[in-house]
Amino acid sequence: MALTLHLGNAPGDEPVLVYGHRSLLARVLGNLLDNAERHATSTITIRLTHHPDQHQAVLEVCDDGPGIPPQYRTHVFERFTRLDDARTQDSGGAGLGLALAQHITTTLHHGTLRITDSPHGAHLTVCLPTAADT
Repeated sequence: MALTLHLGNAPGDEPVLVYGHRSLLARVLGNLLDNAERHATSTITIRLTHHPDQHQAVLEVCDDGPGIPPQYRTHVFERFTRLDDARTQDSGGAGLGLALAQHITTTLHHGTLRITDSPHGAHLTVCLPTAADT
């Protein structure tokens, strides 16, 4: 199944085609947004870009919360992992969202999900191959 991502709204902008399961990719975005909402102080930023030379669609979800310390950046993708800050919050999740998002992105859609360095808050980046590259 193909998923069309619309980037920007300038005249002449072409949609970017990514092959994938629409509801699973929606779950990835939902899990990243849930995570950002849980930890953001006041702002969540979503960016969708296209790197045609790398044949990738890139989705970035950033928040202005406490961020994810470098030593935990691989650990948070393991099932049932919750950092101490998350454990103290009443609305904390089960520690499955990022693990599930990574599985869907990497295993089922041949993309990547990583934590990118950020001066403030968390910055998660999903890269998916565009249809021309699959």
